[in-house]
Amino acid sequence: MNELFRLARSLRCEPTDPRQAFRHRLAVGLGVAALILILSLLR
Repeated sequence: MNELFRLARSLRCEPTDPRQAFRHRLAVGLGVAALILILSLLR
């Protein structure tokens, strides 16, 4: 569980520009969605 928290902290981004924050959240979300898709296709 500590590893998950450490990973989440490393993915955190605190930019002052809202556009950059949106882009970062979108990239992280797409990465998670791709990981879920790949894992579901392997089953």
